[in-house]
Order: sequence, then structure tokens, then C-alpha cells
Amino acid sequence: MTSTQTSRPGLMTFGVLWLGQLVSILGSGLTSFALGIWVYEQTGSVTQFATMTLCAVAPIVLLAPVAGVVVDRWDRKWVMLASDTLAALSTLSLLVLYTGGNLRLWQVYLGVCLTAVAESFQEPAFMAASTVLVPERHLGRASGMVQLAQAAGRTLAPPLAGLLLMNHGLATVMTLDLMAFAIAVVTTLLVRVPRPTRSAQGEQQARESLGSNLTFGMRYIFQQPGLLGLLAFFSIVNLTLGLAEILVTPLVLKAFTPTLLGQVLACSGVGMLVGSALMTVWGGPKRRLTGIVGAGLLYGVSLALSGLQPSLPLIAAAAFLLMFFNAPIASCSQALWQSLVPADLQGRVFSARMALAWFSTPVAYLVGGPLADHVFEPAMLAGGALEPVFGGLLGSGPGRGIALMLVMMGLLAVLAAIALSLFRPARALESSIPEASPRAVSPV
Repeated sequence: MTSTQTSRPGLMTFGVLWLGQLVSILGSGLTSFALGIWVYEQTGSVTQFATMTLCAVAPIVLLAPVAGVVVDRWDRKWVMLASDTLAALSTLSLLVLYTGGNLRLWQVYLGVCLTAVAESFQEPAFMAASTVLVPERHLGRASGMVQLAQAAGRTLAPPLAGLLLMNHGLATVMTLDLMAFAIAVVTTLLVRVPRPTRSAQGEQQARESLGSNLTFGMRYIFQQPGLLGLLAFFSIVNLTLGLAEILVTPLVLKAFTPTLLGQVLACSGVGMLVGSALMTVWGGPKRRLTGIVGAGLLYGVSLALSGLQPSLPLIAAAAFLLMFFNAPIASCSQALWQSLVPADLQGRVFSARMALAWFSTPVAYLVGGPLADHVFEPAMLAGGALEPVFGGLLGSGPGRGIALMLVMMGLLAVLAAIALSLFRPARALESSIPEASPRAVSPV
């Protein structure tokens, strides 16, 4: 039997699993967007809306060590099933409360927290399961498929949720989400996920205490400079992307209408879809670090372009390219981590990686607004402290301080990509990937 024939069942199994997760991501995106609108309509408070966002992120960071141990010690298929079930029960509870006229703000926060708890276990379990299903040479393509599912949720869910809310109401949105969860559960039940082969480190950790296992993921990353450098680069990308997400809206609205803002945001969503689709078909370059660095450089240039002039076509093109190049960064990075980390350790390592990578996003949300409002915007008005320095290039007036921040973030991303390409431990990562190693044993 040829290697292609041998690998085909794993690819087919991953495709079934991915399809269920795609539907689940779309359903979750519908409910998340709709609940956000409900919270804002009920309170009229940006702070309350931001609190809901915090509830969706904090459990993922806090539970990462526990989630990693569970994913590595338990059957990953059943971890995914349990996670999807918890998220479905949370949505069902909110639906019952809403249809009974009893839904309160604190209950929405609690429901969002429970869904985030489920996600903190589900995502590392799914990624670790894909490692033992997909041959190493196809990991880039599989990572592209994961990015494509996330891009579809990000692009399609908000406008679809808006239409459903307008015409059918919140109850219909949550009902569709429950149907999506059911499809995800069925597809997961249909697949057979192999158990990962126990590595030497895995054997040693099996004899260690619970406390040692809870901190293993962090220790594993910090003991390997190449992986730590890769994670540092990715955290900088997340920081700049988080800043771009909160700054593009006021930048456009300073000079254009909300309708045009919607078109710019649509361009960013299309860019993510196209970039993810490309990675799904192509799989990325053979040397994945080259793909990360090259896409990182172009990502930084795109981000800097968004602030050069108050031109809507330029901002829209930059938004498209920004998310287009973000897709290969994420896909190549994920494939590289999957190739380097032993399969039986990936739950702990990927959970720690997720917590560290997500940390920079809340930081961006916290500092972006105050820096724009109180530092850069005043400094780029006529007579401001920075206007004589940058006014000739970027112009002065409302929105130009935000533009300067975006240019600076773009340059930071470019410098981070260059630093990663020069960092010797990162450059040596791919030479340590085993040519062929068994990663799974009997399927369950």
C-alpha cells in the first residue's frame, strides 16, 4: 500500500471533523454577535459590551493549564464532545430564559463564560487530534482549513446574524446555534481519532505530580528558545492586529460614513477568506518559517499602508491585505508547532501557547483607546507635539494620530519578522523535525 493510500483515511476523517467544527463556529458566531447586540441595546453601555468580550476571553487564559492536562490525559474525541455539549447547554439555558422573558445581563455574562470554558478545552483538543489524523506534509493545508473555518465564521456570521435578528429575533439565532452544535456532535461521533504514541517526555510526565503537569506547557515553551521566539513574534502580530481592530473603525468614521466603514470591514473579512482558502489549496511553503517571515513582512507593510493617507480605497485595500497575509502566518505557525511538539504533549503545550498568544489581545484593547484619545490624536492636531515631525507624511487633523499608530504598528510587525528571521534558534527549528515518526496507535 502506498503512503498516499495509507494517509487518505486520516485526511477524510479530518475533513469530517472539520466540517462539523465549521458549522459549529458559524453557529457560535451567530449567537455571539446577536448577544452582543442584545447587551448593547439593553444597556447602551460600551463598558458592559466590553465586559462581555472579557468574559469570552478570560476563561480561556485562566483555564489553559487545566485544559492542556485534560486534553493529553483523556481521549481527545470525548473532550471535544464534552466541550460542545457544555457550550450547547449554555446556549440552551439562555434560550429558555430569553423565551420566558427572564434573561438578565448577569446570566448572559455567565453563559458567555461557560461557552469560553468549553472553547478552552475544545480548541487544543481539536488541534491535537488533527496532528494524529493528518500526515506531516499536509499539516499546512489542514491548518489552512482551520483558518478558513474561522474566517467563514468571522465574515459570514455577523451579517447573517444581523439579518436573522431583524427578521426573526434572538430566539431563532440561538436555535440555529443549537442545531449547529448537534451537527458538530454527530460528525465528531462518526470519526475515529487515534491515540497519540507516548513520547519519552510523555512517559516521564505521566509519573509526575498534577502540579508539574499543570505547568508543563509553559516550561516546555520557555525551555526551547526557538518556540519562544516564534510565540513572541505571534504575540506581537496579535497585539498589532488587536490595535488595528479597534482603531480602524474610528479612523474611517473620522472622514467617512458608517456605510463605507461596513465596506472596509467586509474587505478585511474577504481577505481572511481568500488567504485561508489559498493556504487550504496550497498548504504553504516547504520551509514554514520562511512562510511566516515572508507573510509577516507583507502583513506589516499592509498595516502601515492603512495609515498613510485618508483614502478609502487605500484603507480598504490595506484591510484586505492585512487579513490575507495573516492567514499564512497563522497556518504556517500552527503546522510548525504540530510538527515539532510530540503529539501526546500537544494538549498542554498548545493550551499554554494559546494563553500566552491571547494575552496580547486584551492588552491591545486596554491601551489602544486611551493612547489614541489622549496621546496620539492631540499630538497630530495642528500645533501638536508630533505634527511637525510626521505631519508632512501623514497630514494633520482628526484621525491622523490614529493613522500614526497604525503606521508604527506596521513597522513593529516588520521589525518583528526581521528579528525572527535572524534569530538562530528559530531558524534551526525545522531542521529538528523528524523525517518520519509514528504519531498514533490504535484508533478509538
